[in-house]
Amino acid sequence: MIVDCHTHINGVAGDVNVSEHLAAAETVDVCIVLATPDEPIAEVNKKLSEYVGRHGEKMVGFAHVDPTRDKTDAKNLASITDKFGFKGIVLYCSNCGFHPAHSRAMKFYESAQELGLPVFFHNGGALGPRAVLEYAQPYLLDEVAREFPGLKIVIGAMGMPFVGQTLSMAAKHESVYADLTIRPSKVWEVYNIVVRAHENGVMDKLLFGSGFPFGRAGECMETLLGFNKLLADTNLPTVPRGNIRGVIDRDTLEILGIKK
Repeated sequence: MIVDCHTHINGVAGDVNVSEHLAAAETVDVCIVLATPDEPIAEVNKKLSEYVGRHGEKMVGFAHVDPTRDKTDAKNLASITDKFGFKGIVLYCSNCGFHPAHSRAMKFYESAQELGLPVFFHNGGALGPRAVLEYAQPYLLDEVAREFPGLKIVIGAMGMPFVGQTLSMAAKHESVYADLTIRPSKVWEVYNIVVRAHENGVMDKLLFGSGFPFGRAGECMETLLGFNKLLADTNLPTVPRGNIRGVIDRDTLEILGIKK
């Protein structure tokens, strides 16, 4: 099963044409749609739920929560997921300006672990000018993973620009995974990320993602599968095609405990 673990639509502002998202999703079996960090959060989650609900055979929704502002005890968290049908939670620690191990965030993780909800940390990648970059560092999740070993954690976009920290976290913790969202146009960046993951022995901890609307699943898969062709006339290290194919074919839903 091919799962795109990282896509977005802007349900409030309507920046992304829904038909474009549906077209991009045709190349995969299922895609996870992450709520965006727009305001108000309740409205964003509601609109995402409506969209995912119309395409339940293809879409899985992750709600946006800000643990420093929202009620995230198990009862309230369950009401969000039960009412809207969400299967996980996405956090934007750097954009929302809170430390991943904030005391209220730690209480949220306890509730998420109790309910079996995976948490996607969208802390790196494209950040706004007021985002707190130090909160995007993946090593800050070490305390979270130690305290809540049963919590399934996904570090979004390889934790860019802190890829090395992401690989270390994936290697250290059984329940920590990394989202291999790439930019096909950035050939050297893609090469370095994949080779470093292979050399660190964590290819089995990578989950395929496109980052839609910034990327399309078909283009990303084509780039990854043609990875070694980029190096045909060089002496640079390569990565076995089977390992790369394994990332694309990985059943992310099963890994994260999501039932369809």
